[in-house]
Amino acid sequence: MKTINGHYISKNYRSYTSAASKAKIDCEEIMQKNGYANIGLPRTIRSNEIYGFLRNLFSVLLAACRVKRGTPLVLQYPLKKYYPFLCRVARLKGAPVITIIHDLRSLRRKKMIVDREIRDLNRSTVLVAHNEKMAGWLREQGCRSRLVLLSIFDYLSDVEPLPRPFRRPLEIVFAGTFSRERSSFPAKIDPNASSFLLNMYGRPGDVAALSAHPVIRYKGVFDADILISKIEGHFGLIWDGPETTTCAGGHGEYLLYNNPHKTSLYLRCHLPVIIWSRSALAPFVRDHRVGLLVDSLEDLEHLCATLTGEDYLSMQQNTRIIAERLKNGDYLAEALARALP
Repeated sequence: MKTINGHYISKNYRSYTSAASKAKIDCEEIMQKNGYANIGLPRTIRSNEIYGFLRNLFSVLLAACRVKRGTPLVLQYPLKKYYPFLCRVARLKGAPVITIIHDLRSLRRKKMIVDREIRDLNRSTVLVAHNEKMAGWLREQGCRSRLVLLSIFDYLSDVEPLPRPFRRPLEIVFAGTFSRERSSFPAKIDPNASSFLLNMYGRPGDVAALSAHPVIRYKGVFDADILISKIEGHFGLIWDGPETTTCAGGHGEYLLYNNPHKTSLYLRCHLPVIIWSRSALAPFVRDHRVGLLVDSLEDLEHLCATLTGEDYLSMQQNTRIIAERLKNGDYLAEALARALP
């Protein structure tokens, strides 16, 4: 008889394309691979909102009936109004709760009061936090649950990336949506830069406003898995906000605490990354030698102009080691192993 390490609850996802869906679907796949069983309805991919609401509601109710005493229940957070309910059910049935944090709503979009979010998260036995910076913030806000660090999100896919020979100008990839409200910094990149180009992938948003920018090229939007075989470039850029001199605004400042899923995408593509030096993931990039840390995007021209082929090849070889672990789901598997009672 197959050993069950714990339970999780699958749901309906609107698409495979978005980073949010990809990250959660990958978590489900990794849990299933490592001995966790789905006690909700089978996973579906449907964009219809009414269908998704009803499907998720019935999946939660079914799971609530199937929770077993002593068997850990893994929840992916945020789960909105279902999260406190499922934690209460688990507590009544004597089942420990392990929560994988994807986003902190009070930090990212200020959509929840901090005290309320911490109160909800304290219902969990163990929290899988992105990194030490996020864990530190949770402790400072009064979190009492045991904390386990993820390090970085995995990225499952059997698709192989394109070869990345070193040549100039260097091509820097930005995967995401360009919008004036969130990531408007590309418009402020020096149009006279000659040592690099910026290749943009994702939903177009306001990208038409950049069509005349001589450094920027819009490459389109692709399914999350297919994207690995489509991305053209040498580095992946992890930056957010309206400025090029620092990561500012709600989304930019969120980089101080979270692990952007696009980092995993870049590394899975064998792309070394360029990341804000103050971001929570900067120590991971530095320690594993898989990219460059920058204080400002105004440093890019000099960095790209002086980078040697040997230095780039060394970083790229290091990304291949991390990419293999991301492909296998090693990071979440190890975090869950540490989270088990």
